[in-house]
Amino acid sequence: MGGFFGTISKRECATDLFYGTDYNSHLGTRRGGLATYDSKKGFMRGIHSLENAYFRSCFEGELDKFTGNAGIGIISDTDAQPMLVNSHLGRFAIVTVARVNNAEALARKCLDEGMYLTEFSSGRINVTELISLLIVKGKDFVEGIENVYREVKGSCSMLILTEDGIIAARDAWGRTPVTIGVKDGAMAVTSESTAFPNLGFETCGFLGPGEIVRLRADGMEQLRAPNPRKQICSFLYIYYGFPTSCYDGRNVEEARFTCGKEMGEKDDIEVDCACGIPDSGIGMAVGYAAGHGVPYMRTVAKYTPTWSRSFMPSFQAARDLVAKMKLIHNSDMLRGKKILFCDDSIVRGTQLRDNTKQLHDSGAKEVHMRIACPPLVFGCPFLNFSASKTELELITRRIIEEFEGDMNKNVDKYTDASTPEHKRLVDEIARRLNLDSLKFSTIEAVVKSIGLPREDICLHCFDGSSAYTLEQENK
Repeated sequence: MGGFFGTISKRECATDLFYGTDYNSHLGTRRGGLATYDSKKGFMRGIHSLENAYFRSCFEGELDKFTGNAGIGIISDTDAQPMLVNSHLGRFAIVTVARVNNAEALARKCLDEGMYLTEFSSGRINVTELISLLIVKGKDFVEGIENVYREVKGSCSMLILTEDGIIAARDAWGRTPVTIGVKDGAMAVTSESTAFPNLGFETCGFLGPGEIVRLRADGMEQLRAPNPRKQICSFLYIYYGFPTSCYDGRNVEEARFTCGKEMGEKDDIEVDCACGIPDSGIGMAVGYAAGHGVPYMRTVAKYTPTWSRSFMPSFQAARDLVAKMKLIHNSDMLRGKKILFCDDSIVRGTQLRDNTKQLHDSGAKEVHMRIACPPLVFGCPFLNFSASKTELELITRRIIEEFEGDMNKNVDKYTDASTPEHKRLVDEIARRLNLDSLKFSTIEAVVKSIGLPREDICLHCFDGSSAYTLEQENK
Protein backbone atom coordinates (compact mmCIF):
# COMPACT_ATOMS: atom_id res chain seq x y z
CA MET A 1 0.00 0.00 0.00
CA GLY A 2 2.39 2.73 1.22
CA GLY A 3 2.27 5.70 3.58
CA PHE A 4 3.63 9.24 3.62
CA PHE A 5 4.57 12.03 6.01
CA GLY A 6 5.29 15.70 5.43
CA THR A 7 6.13 18.60 7.66
CA ILE A 8 6.88 22.32 7.37
CA SER A 9 8.31 24.27 10.27
CA LYS A 10 9.89 27.55 11.27
CA ARG A 11 12.92 25.44 12.19
CA GLU A 12 14.91 22.62 10.56
CA CYS A 13 12.53 19.73 9.85
CA ALA A 14 14.80 16.72 9.19
CA THR A 15 14.34 15.02 12.56
CA ASP A 16 10.54 15.24 12.52
CA LEU A 17 10.51 14.18 8.86
CA PHE A 18 12.72 11.15 9.51
CA TYR A 19 10.79 9.79 12.49
CA GLY A 20 7.40 10.72 11.09
CA THR A 21 8.07 8.84 7.87
CA ASP A 22 9.42 5.85 9.79
CA TYR A 23 6.08 5.56 11.62
CA ASN A 24 4.55 4.54 8.26
CA SER A 25 6.95 1.61 7.77
CA HIS A 26 4.31 -1.09 8.31
CA LEU A 27 2.54 0.09 5.15
CA GLY A 28 5.20 -0.72 2.57
CA THR A 29 8.23 -2.84 1.78
CA ARG A 30 9.79 -1.76 -1.51
CA ARG A 31 11.23 1.78 -1.30
CA GLY A 32 11.74 4.56 1.20
CA GLY A 33 12.40 8.16 0.25
CA LEU A 34 12.86 11.66 1.64
CA ALA A 35 12.92 15.09 0.03
CA THR A 36 13.50 18.48 1.68
CA TYR A 37 13.54 22.06 0.47
CA ASP A 38 16.07 24.63 1.64
CA SER A 39 15.62 28.20 0.38
CA LYS A 40 19.40 28.49 -0.05
CA LYS A 41 20.33 24.99 -1.27
CA GLY A 42 17.15 24.00 -3.09
CA PHE A 43 15.73 20.45 -3.12
CA MET A 44 17.51 17.41 -1.64
CA ARG A 45 16.33 13.86 -2.28
CA GLY A 46 17.27 10.35 -1.16
CA ILE A 47 15.75 6.96 -2.06
CA HIS A 48 16.68 3.52 -0.69
CA SER A 49 15.44 -0.03 -1.22
CA LEU A 50 13.63 -1.48 1.80
CA GLU A 51 13.34 -5.03 0.49
CA ASN A 52 16.27 -6.21 2.61
CA ALA A 53 16.64 -3.34 5.08
CA TYR A 54 14.70 -0.94 7.27
CA PHE A 55 13.92 2.70 6.59
CA ARG A 56 15.65 3.84 9.77
CA SER A 57 18.92 2.04 9.05
CA CYS A 58 18.95 3.32 5.45
CA PHE A 59 18.54 7.01 6.26
CA GLU A 60 20.01 7.43 9.75
CA GLY A 61 23.53 8.10 8.55
CA GLU A 62 22.65 10.73 5.96
CA LEU A 63 20.12 12.94 7.73
CA ASP A 64 22.52 15.89 7.82
CA LYS A 65 22.12 16.35 4.05
CA PHE A 66 18.37 16.99 4.37
CA THR A 67 18.47 20.65 5.30
CA GLY A 68 15.61 23.12 5.23
CA ASN A 69 12.36 23.70 7.02
CA ALA A 70 10.02 21.64 4.77
CA GLY A 71 10.09 18.03 3.65
CA ILE A 72 8.08 15.00 2.55
CA GLY A 73 8.79 11.29 3.03
CA ILE A 74 7.38 8.05 1.68
CA ILE A 75 7.28 4.37 2.50
CA SER A 76 6.38 2.97 -0.90
CA ASP A 77 5.01 -0.42 -1.84
CA THR A 78 5.43 0.41 -5.51
CA ASP A 79 8.20 2.35 -7.23
CA ALA A 80 11.02 4.71 -6.36
CA GLN A 81 9.94 8.09 -4.99
CA PRO A 82 9.97 11.05 -4.31
CA MET A 83 10.15 12.42 -7.83
CA LEU A 84 11.76 15.82 -8.49
CA VAL A 85 10.08 17.90 -11.19
CA ASN A 86 10.87 21.23 -12.86
CA SER A 87 7.88 22.61 -14.78
CA HIS A 88 5.84 25.70 -15.58
CA LEU A 89 4.30 25.24 -12.11
CA GLY A 90 7.77 25.65 -10.60
CA ARG A 91 10.08 23.13 -9.01
CA PHE A 92 8.52 20.51 -6.76
CA ALA A 93 8.93 17.05 -5.23
CA ILE A 94 6.06 14.60 -5.12
CA VAL A 95 5.16 11.36 -3.30
CA THR A 96 2.03 9.30 -3.88
CA VAL A 97 0.07 6.48 -2.32
CA ALA A 98 -1.60 5.25 -5.47
CA ARG A 99 -2.88 2.43 -7.57
CA VAL A 100 -3.15 3.27 -11.26
CA ASN A 101 -4.91 0.46 -13.11
CA ASN A 102 -4.73 2.30 -16.43
CA ALA A 103 -1.06 3.32 -16.22
CA GLU A 104 -0.18 1.95 -19.66
CA ALA A 105 -3.01 3.84 -21.36
CA LEU A 106 -2.17 7.07 -19.55
CA ALA A 107 1.50 6.71 -20.45
CA ARG A 108 0.65 6.26 -24.12
CA LYS A 109 -1.59 9.32 -23.98
CA CYS A 110 1.19 11.44 -22.44
CA LEU A 111 3.72 10.23 -25.03
CA ASP A 112 1.28 11.02 -27.85
CA GLU A 113 1.03 14.56 -26.47
CA GLY A 114 4.80 15.02 -26.71
CA MET A 115 5.65 14.33 -23.06
CA TYR A 116 8.17 11.72 -21.92
CA LEU A 117 8.81 9.23 -19.13
CA THR A 118 12.27 8.73 -17.68
CA GLU A 119 11.87 6.66 -14.51
CA PHE A 120 11.31 2.92 -14.62
CA SER A 121 11.50 0.34 -11.83
CA SER A 122 11.73 -3.34 -12.71
CA GLY A 123 10.80 -2.43 -16.29
CA ARG A 124 7.49 -0.84 -15.23
CA ILE A 125 6.14 2.68 -15.44
CA ASN A 126 6.83 4.70 -12.33
CA VAL A 127 3.30 5.76 -11.42
CA THR A 128 4.49 8.74 -9.36
CA GLU A 129 6.23 10.18 -12.42
CA LEU A 130 3.12 9.49 -14.47
CA ILE A 131 0.98 11.32 -11.92
CA SER A 132 3.40 14.27 -11.99
CA LEU A 133 2.90 14.49 -15.78
CA LEU A 134 -0.86 14.69 -15.30
CA ILE A 135 -0.35 17.44 -12.73
CA VAL A 136 1.87 19.65 -14.91
CA LYS A 137 -0.78 19.56 -17.64
CA GLY A 138 -2.85 21.85 -15.40
CA LYS A 139 -2.58 25.63 -15.32
CA ASP A 140 -1.99 25.37 -11.56
CA PHE A 141 -1.61 22.62 -8.96
CA VAL A 142 -5.32 22.36 -8.22
CA GLU A 143 -6.24 21.89 -11.86
CA GLY A 144 -3.37 19.43 -12.25
CA ILE A 145 -4.47 17.33 -9.27
CA GLU A 146 -8.02 17.36 -10.59
CA ASN A 147 -6.57 15.90 -13.80
CA VAL A 148 -5.30 13.02 -11.66
CA TYR A 149 -8.70 12.55 -10.02
CA ARG A 150 -10.37 12.49 -13.43
CA GLU A 151 -7.87 10.34 -15.34
CA VAL A 152 -6.62 7.73 -12.86
CA LYS A 153 -8.60 4.50 -12.57
CA GLY A 154 -7.82 3.27 -9.07
CA SER A 155 -6.86 5.77 -6.38
CA CYS A 156 -4.28 8.41 -5.55
CA SER A 157 -3.41 10.50 -2.50
CA MET A 158 -0.30 12.68 -2.64
CA LEU A 159 2.03 15.22 -1.06
CA ILE A 160 3.73 17.89 -3.17
CA LEU A 161 6.68 19.81 -1.72
CA THR A 162 6.92 23.23 -3.38
CA GLU A 163 8.98 26.36 -2.81
CA ASP A 164 5.88 27.77 -1.10
CA GLY A 165 4.76 25.05 1.28
CA ILE A 166 3.41 21.50 1.07
CA ILE A 167 0.31 20.65 -0.92
CA ALA A 168 -1.63 17.65 0.38
CA ALA A 169 -4.40 15.96 -1.60
CA ARG A 170 -6.57 13.00 -0.60
CA ASP A 171 -7.85 10.47 -3.11
CA ALA A 172 -11.04 11.64 -4.81
CA TRP A 173 -13.07 8.94 -3.03
CA GLY A 174 -11.11 9.14 0.22
CA ARG A 175 -9.99 5.52 0.02
CA THR A 176 -6.80 6.26 1.94
CA PRO A 177 -6.65 8.59 4.97
CA VAL A 178 -4.77 11.89 5.13
CA THR A 179 -4.45 13.44 8.60
CA ILE A 180 -3.27 16.95 9.53
CA GLY A 181 -1.26 17.73 12.67
CA VAL A 182 -0.11 20.93 14.36
CA LYS A 183 2.37 22.04 16.99
CA ASP A 184 3.92 25.38 17.89
CA GLY A 185 5.60 26.69 14.76
CA ALA A 186 4.97 23.63 12.58
CA MET A 187 2.38 21.71 10.59
CA ALA A 188 2.43 18.06 9.48
CA VAL A 189 0.45 15.69 7.29
CA THR A 190 0.52 11.89 7.29
CA SER A 191 -1.16 8.64 6.32
CA GLU A 192 -0.88 7.42 9.93
CA SER A 193 -1.85 9.70 12.81
CA THR A 194 0.25 7.48 15.08
CA ALA A 195 3.22 9.48 13.74
CA PHE A 196 2.11 12.59 15.63
CA PRO A 197 2.13 12.13 19.44
CA ASN A 198 5.80 11.36 20.05
CA LEU A 199 6.81 14.25 17.79
CA GLY A 200 4.62 16.70 19.70
CA PHE A 201 1.95 17.15 17.02
CA GLU A 202 -1.76 17.15 17.78
CA THR A 203 -4.27 15.93 15.23
CA CYS A 204 -6.28 18.92 14.05
CA GLY A 205 -8.22 17.46 11.16
CA PHE A 206 -8.73 14.88 8.43
CA LEU A 207 -8.82 15.78 4.76
CA GLY A 208 -12.06 14.93 3.02
CA PRO A 209 -12.25 12.97 -0.24
CA GLY A 210 -10.66 14.99 -3.02
CA GLU A 211 -9.79 17.84 -0.68
CA ILE A 212 -6.61 19.80 -1.44
CA VAL A 213 -4.78 21.99 1.09
CA ARG A 214 -1.53 23.92 1.29
CA LEU A 215 0.46 23.74 4.53
CA ARG A 216 2.79 26.48 5.69
CA ALA A 217 4.54 26.66 9.05
CA ASP A 218 1.89 29.00 10.43
CA GLY A 219 -1.25 27.28 9.17
CA MET A 220 -3.28 25.59 6.46
CA GLU A 221 -5.11 26.97 3.43
CA GLN A 222 -7.85 25.02 1.65
CA LEU A 223 -7.36 24.98 -2.11
CA ARG A 224 -10.22 22.64 -3.02
CA ALA A 225 -13.28 21.63 -1.00
CA PRO A 226 -13.95 17.92 -0.41
CA ASN A 227 -16.24 15.82 -2.59
CA PRO A 228 -19.64 14.86 -1.12
CA ARG A 229 -19.14 11.07 -1.36
CA LYS A 230 -16.55 9.00 0.51
CA GLN A 231 -15.39 5.38 0.37
CA ILE A 232 -12.66 4.87 2.97
CA CYS A 233 -11.23 1.37 2.92
CA SER A 234 -12.66 -0.86 5.67
CA PHE A 235 -9.57 -3.07 5.59
CA LEU A 236 -7.47 -0.28 7.09
CA TYR A 237 -9.41 -0.69 10.33
CA ILE A 238 -9.38 -4.48 10.11
CA TYR A 239 -5.75 -5.12 9.19
CA TYR A 240 -3.44 -2.53 7.70
CA GLY A 241 -3.85 0.36 10.11
CA PHE A 242 -1.57 0.81 13.11
CA PRO A 243 -3.52 0.28 16.37
CA THR A 244 -2.97 3.79 17.75
CA SER A 245 -3.96 5.57 14.53
CA CYS A 246 -7.27 7.29 13.83
CA TYR A 247 -8.89 7.55 10.41
CA ASP A 248 -11.67 10.07 9.92
CA GLY A 249 -12.01 10.33 13.68
CA ARG A 250 -12.28 6.60 14.40
CA ASN A 251 -9.48 4.83 16.30
CA VAL A 252 -8.21 1.59 14.76
CA GLU A 253 -7.81 -0.36 18.01
CA GLU A 254 -11.21 0.78 19.23
CA ALA A 255 -12.77 -0.56 16.04
CA ARG A 256 -11.01 -3.91 16.44
CA PHE A 257 -11.96 -4.18 20.13
CA THR A 258 -15.59 -3.35 19.35
CA CYS A 259 -15.70 -5.97 16.61
CA GLY A 260 -14.36 -8.67 18.93
CA LYS A 261 -16.53 -7.68 21.89
CA GLU A 262 -19.74 -7.88 19.89
CA MET A 263 -18.80 -11.26 18.45
CA GLY A 264 -17.87 -12.53 21.93
CA GLU A 265 -21.19 -11.41 23.40
CA LYS A 266 -23.18 -13.26 20.72
CA ASP A 267 -21.07 -16.42 20.49
CA ASP A 268 -22.28 -19.57 22.26
CA ILE A 269 -19.04 -21.57 22.05
CA GLU A 270 -17.43 -22.94 25.23
CA VAL A 271 -13.69 -22.21 25.29
CA ASP A 272 -11.01 -21.79 27.95
CA CYS A 273 -9.50 -18.58 26.60
CA ALA A 274 -9.31 -16.17 23.68
CA CYS A 275 -6.08 -15.43 21.85
CA GLY A 276 -5.05 -13.12 19.02
CA ILE A 277 -2.85 -13.93 16.05
CA PRO A 278 -0.22 -11.16 16.26
CA ASP A 279 -0.40 -8.36 15.47
CA SER A 280 -3.72 -7.38 13.90
CA GLY A 281 -5.77 -10.08 15.66
CA ILE A 282 -4.86 -8.94 19.16
CA GLY A 283 -7.26 -6.00 19.48
CA MET A 284 -10.17 -8.16 18.34
CA ALA A 285 -9.18 -10.98 20.70
CA VAL A 286 -9.03 -8.66 23.72
CA GLY A 287 -12.52 -7.46 22.82
CA TYR A 288 -13.77 -11.02 22.30
CA ALA A 289 -12.43 -12.09 25.71
CA ALA A 290 -14.22 -9.16 27.36
CA GLY A 291 -17.47 -9.88 25.55
CA HIS A 292 -17.41 -13.65 26.06
CA GLY A 293 -16.24 -13.60 29.67
CA VAL A 294 -13.07 -15.66 29.19
CA PRO A 295 -9.44 -14.73 29.85
CA TYR A 296 -7.23 -13.34 27.12
CA MET A 297 -4.04 -15.44 26.90
CA ARG A 298 -0.92 -15.13 24.75
CA THR A 299 -0.60 -18.68 23.51
CA VAL A 300 1.17 -17.46 20.36
CA ALA A 301 3.92 -14.84 20.39
CA LYS A 302 5.52 -12.96 17.53
CA TYR A 303 9.29 -13.09 17.23
CA THR A 304 10.21 -9.69 15.78
CA PRO A 305 14.02 -9.20 15.94
CA THR A 306 14.64 -10.87 12.57
CA TRP A 307 11.23 -12.00 11.30
CA SER A 308 9.14 -8.86 11.61
CA ARG A 309 7.67 -8.52 8.11
CA SER A 310 6.14 -11.62 6.56
CA PHE A 311 5.34 -9.87 3.29
CA MET A 312 8.91 -8.68 2.59
CA PRO A 313 10.13 -11.54 0.30
CA SER A 314 9.12 -11.33 -3.34
CA PHE A 315 7.99 -14.96 -3.66
CA GLN A 316 4.89 -16.35 -1.93
CA ALA A 317 6.72 -19.49 -0.77
CA ALA A 318 9.32 -17.33 0.98
CA ARG A 319 6.61 -15.13 2.53
CA ASP A 320 4.86 -18.24 3.85
CA LEU A 321 8.12 -19.44 5.41
CA VAL A 322 8.79 -16.09 7.08
CA ALA A 323 5.20 -16.02 8.36
CA LYS A 324 5.76 -19.43 9.92
CA MET A 325 9.11 -18.53 11.45
CA LYS A 326 7.89 -15.36 13.15
CA LEU A 327 5.02 -17.00 15.11
CA ILE A 328 6.03 -19.19 18.06
CA HIS A 329 3.45 -21.31 19.83
CA ASN A 330 3.59 -21.64 23.61
CA SER A 331 2.89 -25.34 24.23
CA ASP A 332 2.69 -24.90 27.99
CA MET A 333 -0.18 -22.42 27.57
CA LEU A 334 -1.93 -24.49 24.89
CA ARG A 335 -1.82 -28.01 26.24
CA GLY A 336 -5.25 -29.47 27.02
CA LYS A 337 -7.16 -26.24 26.39
CA LYS A 338 -10.05 -25.29 24.13
CA ILE A 339 -8.52 -22.29 22.38
CA LEU A 340 -10.32 -19.61 20.41
CA PHE A 341 -8.17 -17.50 18.10
CA CYS A 342 -9.03 -14.19 16.49
CA ASP A 343 -7.47 -12.99 13.26
CA ASP A 344 -8.08 -10.22 10.76
CA SER A 345 -8.89 -12.28 7.65
CA ILE A 346 -8.36 -15.47 5.68
CA VAL A 347 -6.87 -14.92 2.23
CA ARG A 348 -5.31 -18.06 0.76
CA GLY A 349 -5.63 -20.12 3.95
CA THR A 350 -2.16 -21.65 3.66
CA GLN A 351 -0.68 -19.91 6.69
CA LEU A 352 -3.69 -20.52 8.91
CA ARG A 353 -3.84 -24.22 7.96
CA ASP A 354 -0.20 -24.61 9.00
CA ASN A 355 -0.82 -22.68 12.24
CA THR A 356 -3.81 -24.86 13.10
CA LYS A 357 -1.74 -28.01 12.63
CA GLN A 358 0.98 -26.63 14.88
CA LEU A 359 -1.57 -25.71 17.53
CA HIS A 360 -2.97 -29.23 17.58
CA ASP A 361 0.54 -30.67 17.59
CA SER A 362 1.34 -28.40 20.55
CA GLY A 363 -1.42 -30.02 22.60
CA ALA A 364 -4.47 -27.79 22.05
CA LYS A 365 -7.64 -29.79 22.72
CA GLU A 366 -9.78 -27.71 20.34
CA VAL A 367 -8.94 -24.86 17.97
CA HIS A 368 -11.69 -22.38 17.09
CA MET A 369 -11.29 -19.33 14.87
CA ARG A 370 -13.14 -16.00 14.69
CA ILE A 371 -12.38 -13.63 11.83
CA ALA A 372 -12.76 -9.84 12.01
CA CYS A 373 -14.22 -9.45 8.53
CA PRO A 374 -16.53 -11.40 6.23
CA PRO A 375 -14.97 -13.89 3.78
CA LEU A 376 -12.77 -12.17 1.19
CA VAL A 377 -14.40 -12.92 -2.16
CA PHE A 378 -13.20 -10.03 -4.34
CA GLY A 379 -9.70 -8.69 -4.95
CA CYS A 380 -9.21 -4.98 -4.28
CA PRO A 381 -9.18 -2.93 -7.50
CA PHE A 382 -8.55 0.34 -5.68
CA LEU A 383 -5.49 -0.11 -3.42
CA ASN A 384 -2.26 -2.11 -3.55
CA PHE A 385 -3.18 -4.53 -0.79
CA SER A 386 -2.01 -7.76 -2.36
CA ALA A 387 0.35 -9.21 -4.94
CA SER A 388 -2.38 -11.66 -6.01
CA LYS A 389 -2.70 -11.99 -9.78
CA THR A 390 -6.12 -13.65 -9.82
CA GLU A 391 -9.10 -14.03 -7.49
CA LEU A 392 -8.55 -17.80 -7.68
CA GLU A 393 -5.76 -17.25 -5.16
CA LEU A 394 -8.52 -16.54 -2.63
CA ILE A 395 -9.60 -19.70 -0.82
CA THR A 396 -13.23 -18.59 -1.18
CA ARG A 397 -13.09 -18.43 -4.98
CA ARG A 398 -11.32 -21.78 -5.24
CA ILE A 399 -14.08 -23.38 -3.18
CA ILE A 400 -16.85 -21.65 -5.15
CA GLU A 401 -15.27 -22.93 -8.38
CA GLU A 402 -15.23 -26.47 -6.99
CA PHE A 403 -18.83 -26.18 -5.82
CA GLU A 404 -20.25 -24.47 -8.91
CA GLY A 405 -17.79 -25.29 -11.71
CA ASP A 406 -17.25 -21.54 -12.17
CA MET A 407 -15.67 -19.22 -9.59
CA ASN A 408 -18.08 -16.42 -10.62
CA LYS A 409 -21.32 -18.40 -10.40
CA ASN A 410 -23.76 -17.49 -7.61
CA VAL A 411 -21.14 -15.31 -5.92
CA ASP A 412 -23.88 -13.05 -4.55
CA LYS A 413 -25.32 -15.99 -2.61
CA TYR A 414 -21.95 -16.91 -1.09
CA THR A 415 -21.43 -13.33 0.11
CA ASP A 416 -24.83 -13.17 1.82
CA ALA A 417 -24.41 -14.40 5.41
CA SER A 418 -28.07 -15.50 5.58
CA THR A 419 -27.90 -18.10 2.79
CA PRO A 420 -27.17 -21.84 2.82
CA GLU A 421 -24.44 -21.21 0.25
CA HIS A 422 -22.60 -18.93 2.68
CA LYS A 423 -22.84 -21.48 5.48
CA ARG A 424 -21.59 -24.21 3.15
CA LEU A 425 -18.61 -22.01 2.18
CA VAL A 426 -17.66 -21.28 5.80
CA ASP A 427 -18.03 -24.94 6.80
CA GLU A 428 -15.77 -26.01 3.93
CA ILE A 429 -13.11 -23.46 4.87
CA ALA A 430 -13.21 -24.75 8.46
CA ARG A 431 -12.87 -28.33 7.26
CA ARG A 432 -9.88 -27.55 5.04
CA LEU A 433 -8.13 -25.63 7.80
CA ASN A 434 -8.84 -28.35 10.40
CA LEU A 435 -10.72 -25.96 12.69
CA ASP A 436 -13.24 -27.13 15.27
CA SER A 437 -15.38 -24.10 14.43
CA LEU A 438 -15.12 -20.99 12.29
CA LYS A 439 -17.14 -17.78 12.21
CA PHE A 440 -16.69 -14.54 10.29
CA SER A 441 -17.96 -11.09 11.18
CA THR A 442 -20.83 -9.86 9.07
CA ILE A 443 -20.74 -6.73 6.94
CA GLU A 444 -23.18 -5.13 9.38
CA ALA A 445 -20.80 -5.88 12.29
CA VAL A 446 -17.85 -4.41 10.40
CA VAL A 447 -19.77 -1.20 9.69
CA LYS A 448 -20.89 -0.96 13.33
CA SER A 449 -17.36 -1.48 14.67
CA ILE A 450 -15.88 1.18 12.38
CA GLY A 451 -18.57 3.58 13.48
CA LEU A 452 -18.93 5.53 10.22
CA PRO A 453 -22.00 5.62 7.96
CA ARG A 454 -22.16 2.54 5.76
CA GLU A 455 -22.20 4.66 2.61
CA ASP A 456 -18.82 6.15 3.62
CA ILE A 457 -17.06 2.75 3.84
CA CYS A 458 -15.73 0.63 0.98
CA LEU A 459 -16.77 -3.01 1.47
CA HIS A 460 -15.87 -4.16 -2.02
CA CYS A 461 -13.67 -7.10 -0.94
CA PHE A 462 -16.61 -8.73 0.82
CA ASP A 463 -19.55 -8.21 -1.52
CA GLY A 464 -18.18 -6.52 -4.65
CA SER A 465 -19.95 -3.26 -3.91
CA SER A 466 -18.57 0.27 -3.98
CA ALA A 467 -19.93 3.67 -4.82
CA TYR A 468 -17.06 3.84 -7.30
CA THR A 469 -17.84 0.68 -9.24
CA LEU A 470 -15.65 -0.92 -11.86
CA GLU A 471 -18.40 -0.23 -14.38
CA GLN A 472 -18.12 3.50 -13.65
CA GLU A 473 -14.32 3.29 -13.73
CA ASN A 474 -14.28 1.70 -17.16
CA LYS A 475 -16.46 4.36 -18.77
